[in-house]
Amino acid sequence: MEPLLTIKDLTAGFATDNGAVKAIDRVSLSIGKGQTLCLVGESGSGKSVTSLAIMRLLEFAGGRILEGSIRLAGNELTDQTQRQMIRIRGNQMAMIFQEPMSALNPVFTVGDQIAESIRLHQRKRKSEAKQMAVDLLRMVGIPDPETRARQYPHELSGGMCQRVVIAIALACRPELLIADEPTTALDVTVQAQLLDLLQQLQRELGMSMLLITHDMGVAARMADQIAVMYAGVVVETGSVEALFDQPAHPYTVGLMQSVPSMEGERLSELRTIQGHVPSLHALPAGCRFHPRCPHAMPRCTSEAPPMMTVGTLQQAACWLYGDVAAGFAGAPDSDNGEAGG
Repeated sequence: MEPLLTIKDLTAGFATDNGAVKAIDRVSLSIGKGQTLCLVGESGSGKSVTSLAIMRLLEFAGGRILEGSIRLAGNELTDQTQRQMIRIRGNQMAMIFQEPMSALNPVFTVGDQIAESIRLHQRKRKSEAKQMAVDLLRMVGIPDPETRARQYPHELSGGMCQRVVIAIALACRPELLIADEPTTALDVTVQAQLLDLLQQLQRELGMSMLLITHDMGVAARMADQIAVMYAGVVVETGSVEALFDQPAHPYTVGLMQSVPSMEGERLSELRTIQGHVPSLHALPAGCRFHPRCPHAMPRCTSEAPPMMTVGTLQQAACWLYGDVAAGFAGAPDSDNGEAGG
């Protein structure tokens, strides 16, 4: 079955005072129908830029797509004008942003904001759109939706505002939902409730979902597939089971080791990845992770590794899985959970 979303060699960047930079470079991803792909990585790795490029909103943030392909249900999005994209956004794909209060207009009631999306995309009468807005608030678990629909964003809690944002995104039953760190600003209990809600709505509506997160626990809970980004490039992809059982790229290993876990009645020792994410103005040659990699070898400093097959369900951009891997004494040991790059 053809994936719902296919991204091929997507490159996008910004013009800055210090010159042009590529925020993402040759990113390739795909999402099957009804599946969830989690895009994970540190802040600044290019996750949000990828989502804005898919939605064709990057132009409004001062960036632009330089090359590559974005195909949604067989249609090439990079060829669409912004007028054409207005019809696609909301109808075929929608986005949930990180901060709900900044995504909602403070001078309109939440009911009016949901109804506006319905009237724009579905051509419904005002009274019908308002009733549909109430129904959507009920669907996302907001109590007393008739009353809440008449309230303004500042009268609602952060968790309720995020549910309103979800209701707006789902108003036209999109095929693809992009959720960019949808629970970051919320407390742990509300986070769990909203993640459960997203999974429930995905099953009911049959949506595909691109979930952006830096939280490996969220990825483990939500994903069918995971893609790991570092410094604007994808360094590993695979099924959630394969990637958590035996991460292949050293950056992925570092992310896994930074997640706290219980050892008996005590928290395990937290490990950190040494160094910092490089500046887009001064990216290292070769593998972008090599200055921080405990398994770096000379080749890593001069040649950027392509994606290589690891096992049957993973790919990693790491020279340890290339033609020199078998003879490299420092190759990753699957028994101790280490990996190189």
